[in-house]
Amino acid sequence: MDWKLELVAVPVTDVDEAVAFYTGRAGFVLDHDHRVSDEVRFVQLTPPGSACSIALGTGLVETPPGSAQGLQLVVEDIEAAHEELAGRGVEVTEVQRLPWGAFVYFRDPDGNGWAVQQLPRGD
Repeated sequence: MDWKLELVAVPVTDVDEAVAFYTGRAGFVLDHDHRVSDEVRFVQLTPPGSACSIALGTGLVETPPGSAQGLQLVVEDIEAAHEELAGRGVEVTEVQRLPWGAFVYFRDPDGNGWAVQQLPRGD
């Protein structure tokens, strides 16, 4: 049996501000934005090429905004990813090269923490 991780909740303060950040700056695709009721709004966004999406909204989780840490994206070219994020206005760290990959880090407006990794290339 396959077990596929397909959706991760990311707690935010302002859903509209978060959607603007993730679509306009981080380059995610807006899949759904549905107001279920006055208390529940469900927004799903997906990084380009990813099988896993994130969910933002109201009434979805009880964790505080900014508490999602260690979210990770994997790319083929860390330099290109850094350039794209910085070019879109994301405050991104410089590239850090480690034995297990090259990384850049950024945070959304609430402080949810993301890592972008380029896996080490085999010799």
